Amino acid sequence: MTVEVWTILFVGITFMIYLYIGWRSRVKDTKGFFVADQGVPAIANGAATAADWMSAASFISMAGLISFLGYDGSIYLMGWTGGYVLLALLLAPYLRKFGKYTVPDFVGDRYYSNWARLVAVVAALFVSLTYVAGQMRGVGIVFSRFLQVDVNTGVVIGMVIVAFFAILGGMKGITWTQVAQYSILIVAYLIPAVAIAYQLTGNPVPQIAFTFSDIVDKLNAVQLDLGFQEYTQPFANKSMLDILMITVALMVGTAGLPHVIVRFYTVPNVRAARYSAGWALLFIAILYTTAPAVASFARYNLIDTLHDQKIEEVRQLDWVTKWENTGLLTLEDKNSDGTISLTPDEETSEITIDRDIIVLSTPEVAKLAPWVVALVAAGGLAAALSTASGLLLVISSSIAHDVYYRMINPDASEAKRVFVGRLMVGFAIAIAGYFGINPPGFVAQVVAFAFGLAAASFFPVILLGIFDKRTNREGAISGMLVGLLFTTFYIVGIKFGGMEPWLWGISAEGIGTIGMLLNLVVTLVVSRLTPPPPPEIQALVENLRTPSEAPLALTDIEEE
Repeated sequence: MTVEVWTILFVGITFMIYLYIGWRSRVKDTKGFFVADQGVPAIANGAATAADWMSAASFISMAGLISFLGYDGSIYLMGWTGGYVLLALLLAPYLRKFGKYTVPDFVGDRYYSNWARLVAVVAALFVSLTYVAGQMRGVGIVFSRFLQVDVNTGVVIGMVIVAFFAILGGMKGITWTQVAQYSILIVAYLIPAVAIAYQLTGNPVPQIAFTFSDIVDKLNAVQLDLGFQEYTQPFANKSMLDILMITVALMVGTAGLPHVIVRFYTVPNVRAARYSAGWALLFIAILYTTAPAVASFARYNLIDTLHDQKIEEVRQLDWVTKWENTGLLTLEDKNSDGTISLTPDEETSEITIDRDIIVLSTPEVAKLAPWVVALVAAGGLAAALSTASGLLLVISSSIAHDVYYRMINPDASEAKRVFVGRLMVGFAIAIAGYFGINPPGFVAQVVAFAFGLAAASFFPVILLGIFDKRTNREGAISGMLVGLLFTTFYIVGIKFGGMEPWLWGISAEGIGTIGMLLNLVVTLVVSRLTPPPPPEIQALVENLRTPSEAPLALTDIEEE
């Protein structure tokens, strides 16, 4: 069977599984809709967290970025995994003990202020919408290549599937769907990695093949022959300071991502939150330790397959034709010598490859069986849809729970709150679908904006909210605003205003670290210069760090 037939088969089966789980997990109350009845087992929540964590960026894009950046691409491995460790060990157990539904819920109650809650809601919405638009676009690209349908049609199909299990089942439906999606995406990632590792090195374990074979030495030699830096050359693309700033920004930004934090509200107790964090780290590590190997194998195979080959022969390859049709791969014989060459200079290079197609095209480049190629497509869809569903629920809960119920209509019934939540999921899907079909020019650029925003807003107020009982609402609001405004100004100025990176050469991707530090300093200083929090809030923070399984609750605390 052809790749397209296998893809239809795999995608059809996996989508039927998602729809079945969504139908079986439908809920009627807010606890089920927003936190899955807080009854998800630790190992299942670990798998769901891993799927939520590993979006299309991890599955599709990360290995491509490492493949192009070489050593400097390690910032994504260190930043994203380091951020998860920060979240799992430093924040998650305490947030679970606090016993709320969302991050803005924690911020609003801990800092006894609806203004603080509102700032957190705005940040959560911006981060989530940025990410979900990218996920839907990724769905469209996968469908465009492997099912040969229009990108827009692919986006609409993805919207319908996510809408079904997110609107019916809420967090409960999303959680169990993500468990299935993790299983699919990790199998889809590992099978071609194992096959290519054995093909290139004779060792089927990608991590060992990458570390102990001569494949990296060969790639270094090939890179030098073509005029590139060595693949393992450190700081070839970015300065040491910028590498550090970007890595920290990714870490603290990742630790503050609301769609991942909310996963720890779905387990029965604090003990289960800790165990699920450990399981998730194991599940994430399986893919993240494989990604550097996939990146190096992919770059070696692409250069070997395309460079210095006759252009007419290359264009006869089925996968080249179909990727060229998407516009994500272009071949151009600029010097009319009948062959194509890859060079460091974009003006003379005759091969242009979008980084997002590296993982998706690797099985085809390596001439693996059609069913393996199709499996990778199904895995990419699973990664994109799992994260999209989690982000959609964050958008829904931010509006339905934190704004509508906590600020506008505290007397709303369970049925009305669930209805508003479902309505907001539908609204969020419509927006995500629109940007997936009509992506603004800045969608790829605002990935840095999203991480910077999360780093400069959520991480400091959550950290201090747990570990510093003297931090008050004035400090938290001031810190969030300063961090957000500074980070926004710097990124917008560089990305859209033509401004040069004037702060020690730190790029827009790394400025979130400075925004986070400003937030911390301003929050601590303002909190010490203004009245302390009420005694009951200080007692709450003390109890939050006391070993106990009992969830905490605020009573009779007046909010602004």
